Amino acid sequence: MSLSLPWLDDESLDFPDPATALTTPNGLLAVGGDLRPARLLKAYELGIFPWYNEEQPPLWWSPDPRMVLFPQEMHISRSLAKLMKSGYFTVTSDRTFARVLEGCAEPRPGSDGTWLSDEMQAAYLQLHELGHAHSVEVWRDDLLVGGVYGIALEGIFYGESMFSRVSNASKVAMATLAGKLAVANFRIIDCQVASPHLSSLGARLISRADFFRYLPSATDISRPARWPIQ
Repeated sequence: MSLSLPWLDDESLDFPDPATALTTPNGLLAVGGDLRPARLLKAYELGIFPWYNEEQPPLWWSPDPRMVLFPQEMHISRSLAKLMKSGYFTVTSDRTFARVLEGCAEPRPGSDGTWLSDEMQAAYLQLHELGHAHSVEVWRDDLLVGGVYGIALEGIFYGESMFSRVSNASKVAMATLAGKLAVANFRIIDCQVASPHLSSLGARLISRADFFRYLPSATDISRPARWPIQ
């Protein structure tokens, strides 16, 4: 990599100040380190997340602006609301976290690769086993057709990825997630970077400084947040 970036120490969990992140590419902050649970949780607590390709070392990001979804602002169209009430899909949570990871790792149309490598999947599976990472699954009969996963820390859900194998499955997953989080007084769903799909669901861009105002002021990262979806 030709960019001059801080390399993370393998032992320390310290990260650079997110304000020092690059503007091009937007939010790239540091490189290196590992994906052990303590480092990942510390990163999320600071508003930082990993995102990199299989052939790269870990890359750490804190973009400005940041795409977020306030749970109460989730846009549910009449057709989506009707679909959710119809019983066409069944929605569960944490029933099959590993399979949601696999679904999110499937190459997108027009792409042969995935950012969600085996290393990344193993890291998030560890966080799930520790009670920090959660999934919402959407089923059609006995087939897993969509889902979303992320990290829950003190009123913040850090959304990582979603997938859909049939029309509207990921929208149903997000709508269910947002509704439950709103009732449980979660403040924000972090969507990381902008996309038309997220915008259609009601997500919007806010500044990094505004985003940081929603982060926990002090987090005991060893204690999982209460998960409101059963």
